[in-house]
Amino acid sequence: ESPQDSAITRDINRTFPAHDYFKDTGGDGQDSLYKICKAYSVYDEEIGYCQGQSFLAAVLLLHMPEEQAFSVLVKIMFDYGLRELFKQNFEDLHCKFYQLERLMQEYIPDLYNHFLDISLEAHMYASQWFLTLFTAKFPLYMVFHIIDLLLCETSKDDLLLTDFEGALKFFRVQLPKRYRSEENAKKLMELACNMKISQKKLKKYEKEYHTMREQQAQQEDPIERFERENRRLQEANMRLEQENDDLAHELVTSKIALRKDLDNAEEKADALNKELLMTKQKLIDAEEEKRRLEEESAQLKEMCRRELDKAESEIKKNSSIIGDYKQICSQLSERLEKQQTANKVEIEKIRQKVDDCERCREFFNKEGRIKGVSSAQDVLDEDTDEEKETLKNQLREMELELAQTKLQLVEAECKIQDLEHHLGLALNEVQAAKKTWFNRTLSSIKTATGVQGKETC
Repeated sequence: ESPQDSAITRDINRTFPAHDYFKDTGGDGQDSLYKICKAYSVYDEEIGYCQGQSFLAAVLLLHMPEEQAFSVLVKIMFDYGLRELFKQNFEDLHCKFYQLERLMQEYIPDLYNHFLDISLEAHMYASQWFLTLFTAKFPLYMVFHIIDLLLCETSKDDLLLTDFEGALKFFRVQLPKRYRSEENAKKLMELACNMKISQKKLKKYEKEYHTMREQQAQQEDPIERFERENRRLQEANMRLEQENDDLAHELVTSKIALRKDLDNAEEKADALNKELLMTKQKLIDAEEEKRRLEEESAQLKEMCRRELDKAESEIKKNSSIIGDYKQICSQLSERLEKQQTANKVEIEKIRQKVDDCERCREFFNKEGRIKGVSSAQDVLDEDTDEEKETLKNQLREMELELAQTKLQLVEAECKIQDLEHHLGLALNEVQAAKKTWFNRTLSSIKTATGVQGKETC
């Protein structure tokens, strides 16, 4: 167990709260960050966990797995001397402040004198830079490259015009914003790399600082030293409280923004759910319409099939009647021809017998008619004419019946063609209804799917 467990848990919620990997409470990012900070607090019993280490550990986690991040953190703290800043009541950190002020005095003396005039000391704005390696405020792609030369170039002119409060605001707010642009950050890193500061000079300043501290300790009254130390600690406490307030404000602001984004996402989700329900209802209605059209199509097909069967039956019946009529006419014609032939043969026989008989020739003339009995012959002729007229009338009636049958056949064929035309139209309507339903359903599904993606992206 780590004695700083509560402090670690509190700082984790304040570490990059707007970053996707660390914004979720209890998420993978915060869980890995908690493990690394707790592991280091157990590993380094002398220092343990100090406020600000979570930012450095979070930056490492964004580039490597947990095990490697922990190893690199230990390497930075021990081999690169970062843990020395936290030892002996931050004595080495104050040495860094002194080196920074001496560099400012050498390279930018006008800004150094301005800070003296407004009583702005290095520990008031640079403590977080050294303790977190610039990870707490500056963009992530700059955190391992920025050095003390941030006070050069354009920042210098701005700072010379500020008072105490304005200078602090510049270091805490304006300066990090200025270098969020990658182009400005690259220019700053190029400037930092081009400006050489030797280790010899830093060692000299370090020695000056320790000598100055020893002289102050020898000359200063213990009570005054304790009072000064107390004031320094109070100032550090106020600074840390201010930083804590800033981090808390940033956390609250981030949570409010996240809550707003979450509310917007929930509203969009509700809208998408409503649209999905509407789409489902449209799909159900379309399916009902499809079933109704299919039923109507089936009924129409059945009706057309019955009418077609009926028409075919009538055609077959009419064809049968026409065939029977033709057969009867043919039989009657054959019978008439046979009867006429038989009558002619019989007449010829009788005429031949009459010609052979001398007595009969007295009663019959050359045309075969009875002499003096013309009235009887006229009667016989009239009977024969009536029989012919009867046959003619029967023939005309049969021809009329045949004409009527042909007319019924033509009407049946026209009706069949009309039914086939209606059937084709009905099939086209069914097909068009199916296509319309399918296109409308597909369009609704595509619309719903398109809106959800865009909203997910």
